[in-house]
Amino acid sequence: MAGESKLQEYAFEQMNLQVGGRIQLITHRTLRPMQHFSTVIGWVRDEYMIVRIPMENNGPIAITEGDKLTVRVFSGVNVCSFSTVVQRVFLRPLMYAHVSFPTEIQGTSLRAAMRVKVEIPAKMIRDDGNHASVFIVNLSVSGALIESAQPLSREGETVQLDFTLLAPPDDRQVRIHTPALVRNASMAQSQKEGKDVFSYGVQFTGLDPAHFTLLQNLTYEAMLADRQKIV
Repeated sequence: MAGESKLQEYAFEQMNLQVGGRIQLITHRTLRPMQHFSTVIGWVRDEYMIVRIPMENNGPIAITEGDKLTVRVFSGVNVCSFSTVVQRVFLRPLMYAHVSFPTEIQGTSLRAAMRVKVEIPAKMIRDDGNHASVFIVNLSVSGALIESAQPLSREGETVQLDFTLLAPPDDRQVRIHTPALVRNASMAQSQKEGKDVFSYGVQFTGLDPAHFTLLQNLTYEAMLADRQKIV
């Protein structure tokens, strides 16, 4: 995949794993591996890790002792994965499992601003106060690609971009309002409708650190769950 380096070996510390951090658990109980998001509760080095059992349809997913899992972790700049085995399952009310401590960890490093395909309505506001409704069609921690049915801005101009993202784990709406520098402006075919549109590549110039983390998580989850979304 563009933007990734070759697989390499990683030490446990290089994953930068944090208690409460989001991970992906991949189960292999069916012909097609199933992907679920979970969180890390803790670990005892060289013995076991403790992970929360993912929920699905208002109940815990089916895992039993001896099941093989694949775990994926996003460190901020690397995506790492390792195989593990379920050692013990604790169901209601605790909903967690002990899994074997990783012995072989492989991963790839990602480019700093991996872009994700999205369809997010937004508002672009110019310095003179004029504004227009636009669509964000791809997004990263450093900027966005915007499509508009009408000409809005010129290269080198600073605008304000206003849009909303859904924050995990409860899809809480988070409004993002950030200044952005128009890096390029052109005519393009709409990714959404296939029509000719005005296309603007913008670079965020004052993104709130909390919003940076939210965008980073969006990129991470899209990369793990659906690699087709990565530009």
